[in-house]
Amino acid sequence: MARVRAGDTAAYAVLVNRHAPMARRLAVLSGAGADTDDVVQEACVKAYRSLPRFRPGGRFRPWLLRIVVNETRNLHRGNTRRAERELRIVREELAAAPGGDPAEAALDLDRRAALLVALRHLPEDQREVVTCRYLLELSESETATTLGLRTGTVKSRLHRGLARLREELSRA
Repeated sequence: MARVRAGDTAAYAVLVNRHAPMARRLAVLSGAGADTDDVVQEACVKAYRSLPRFRPGGRFRPWLLRIVVNETRNLHRGNTRRAERELRIVREELAAAPGGDPAEAALDLDRRAALLVALRHLPEDQREVVTCRYLLELSESETATTLGLRTGTVKSRLHRGLARLREELSRA
């Protein structure tokens, strides 16, 4: 970060390349759909422009992921087509996956589709926490930083969200 703040754009490119795959997954799972690349690119640009406000000693990944979450929220507030795009992206990724048993792939597709549908039915605050914690495998503290929450809030939303997911999936 010191090199980036000193104007080393190559150092910033290294940071972006290191964290872009996770930022992309977060954008997809947060509902960016077909606009995922645009959301991540805009988040990276905003992060670069905001470097003077980056807290010294802070961690870049959660900071960037929080910007991605905010960009995704801004892009898709009130958009009812979000769920269909998420489901289509998962289907495309599974269809493009090489090898494996076709029957198992179909079953995996059904399971993932059911999970995405159940996830879509969660309130946004619970969906974001479950997505960060389990689909992106962030720690509780990283999830809290990414979403701008306290760790206790992450834990309570996670508990409620998982309970609702279990209930939703048991009905499916």
